[in-house]
Amino acid sequence: MPWRLVSALTVFRLLPVLVFLMLPSCATTVTTVTTTTPAPEPDPPEAQAEPDSRPLEPNEYKVLGKVYEIMPSSLGYLEIGIASWYGSKFHGRLTSMGEIYDMYAMTAAHKELPLPTVVKVTNLDNGASVVVRVNDRGPFHDDRLIDLSYGVARELGFDDKGTAPVVVAALDEVNYPELAKPPAGDAGSYYLQLGAFRSRAGAEKRLADVMATLPGDVQARILTSETEDSLLHKVWVGPMASEA
Repeated sequence: MPWRLVSALTVFRLLPVLVFLMLPSCATTVTTVTTTTPAPEPDPPEAQAEPDSRPLEPNEYKVLGKVYEIMPSSLGYLEIGIASWYGSKFHGRLTSMGEIYDMYAMTAAHKELPLPTVVKVTNLDNGASVVVRVNDRGPFHDDRLIDLSYGVARELGFDDKGTAPVVVAALDEVNYPELAKPPAGDAGSYYLQLGAFRSRAGAEKRLADVMATLPGDVQARILTSETEDSLLHKVWVGPMASEA
């Protein structure tokens, strides 16, 4: 009896354990889900300009893969933009015209004007003006209008800077001298030269003085001609009916 009692008590104590073991499994299965962020798709390649491989026209040239078109004429040309200058790095090299570049000469480079073209360049910061001869190509920057020699930049007062705002005006009387000839008059018409100046400013001053004293039927003008090393500005008065 004591053994059975003990056994019964033991069984009774073990009953909850047996019941737990006999129950169907209710354990929760935890599933780990690994999420992966897909790699971003590469951006489409930037559109690349197709190289211009067509044959160039007689009025075109190519630099750094870009084609530039030369203006058919400089007549009446006037433009405002940014001027830069180039100096010792190119001193002694050949220009686009085949001339030797002199950084102290009054020359310039332009992308589109016919070569050569004589232009007047005025610095808008200080009003200084210089007459220069365009004999080279450049500057090949979209934000630059003209590239001046170091000597021109010094005359215009911006040799200590990189750039300056300028007005560039072609001198039609120099580039197209046939348009600057005195008007044809009678066979007995005469013209009087009152001065010849290497500086256009000097010629313009003389012209202003003359115009203030001339009668209304007599005209005065400046005729500019190109010499071997510079420009010559002549003040002419006429036409007049006789030599006297």
